Amino acid sequence: MENTSREVMLDLLQRQKKAHLSDGIPSAQKRIDWIDRCISALIKDQDKIVEALREDFGHRSKDQSMFTDIVASIDSLKHAKKHVHKWMRPEKRKPISPLGFLGAKARVELQPKGVVGVVAPWNFPVNLTFVPLAGILAAGNRSIIKPSEFTPATSQVMKEMISSAFDETEIAVITGGPETGAAFSSLPFDHLLFTGATSIAYHVMRAASENLVPLTLELGGKSPVVIGESADMDKAAARIMAGKTLNAGQICLAPDYVFTPENKVDAFVASANKAVAKMYPTLKDNDDYTSVINQRHFDRLQGYLEDAKSKGAEIVELNPAGENFSQQPHHKIPPTLVLNPTDDMDIMKDEIFGPLLPVKTYKSSDEAIGYINDNPRPLGLYYFGSDKTEENKVLANTTSGGVT
Repeated sequence: MENTSREVMLDLLQRQKKAHLSDGIPSAQKRIDWIDRCISALIKDQDKIVEALREDFGHRSKDQSMFTDIVASIDSLKHAKKHVHKWMRPEKRKPISPLGFLGAKARVELQPKGVVGVVAPWNFPVNLTFVPLAGILAAGNRSIIKPSEFTPATSQVMKEMISSAFDETEIAVITGGPETGAAFSSLPFDHLLFTGATSIAYHVMRAASENLVPLTLELGGKSPVVIGESADMDKAAARIMAGKTLNAGQICLAPDYVFTPENKVDAFVASANKAVAKMYPTLKDNDDYTSVINQRHFDRLQGYLEDAKSKGAEIVELNPAGENFSQQPHHKIPPTLVLNPTDDMDIMKDEIFGPLLPVKTYKSSDEAIGYINDNPRPLGLYYFGSDKTEENKVLANTTSGGVT
């Protein structure tokens, strides 16, 4: 994949900014037209997108790609389209005293920012391009998108889709490796949106700060699961393993580690085993089970398991058909539980981003809450149980991006 020079990107950005200013604030009809063009492009090229995702991942479930990258993207675009008129309405405000007594009225007029840069990640490259675009276009902005170099086939398909549906002064896709990504983050956008790893976000934020570009970061983290004493273990395990096996756990909101009551570890392992066997009777040649994106990430995940095992963890492979994964055309890893993990293990330090799941135990929910609060705030937190008092305790005493 060729790198795009900073000069080329800067010229494109300036032309988009010029078009934004000369055309003025776009009407609701114009915004809806942009959204409709995105929807049409996704419908028209859905088969190309699914095939490109399979190529980039080595193997990726076709049904999963249709659900997560096509249907979910179209749903977001349709939601934005439905609400464009409402979102554009001015908002009344109460004038500051004493101006109100003098007959003054106040309102907030909502204006587009201009040109929004989007840095999209590799795990859901289409979804995490078009879902942000739904809001960007509904708000009347233009956009330049930089997809991940880890999914070159998908990036190329998106570039062709966008260029056939839009003039490049409306939306454009820039391709290239880390050098292009670094230069892209340093451009003077009116807003920049980055979805990806926290380690890269430091560099993106530093680059954006050079031009005081307002920034939205959507990062991952170690999203914990708390299984309460009152939880239905079969139901909890089935839902946890569904979240951990979709896209082979390569999701920023995938459960990263589980807290289960001390006396229920065996029950969780048995229920998790049952859930995986029901969803995936086989894994190795199963078209529904996605592979890890590339050799680098495959080696990283195997390294977590080797490190955990050497430090005393018990490794439980959920491999219903007992298949041998040492020789395979892809980078598939069976869902794997890591029991008795300790904080000195690499798997407990880094976001996992794969089908591995550490299982910790607690004597009381206070212990689980304390551990969660002693670590960086997670993107997502999951609670299973029918005890409303305990549920409220977890909600009131932890902070995360969202709770399910």
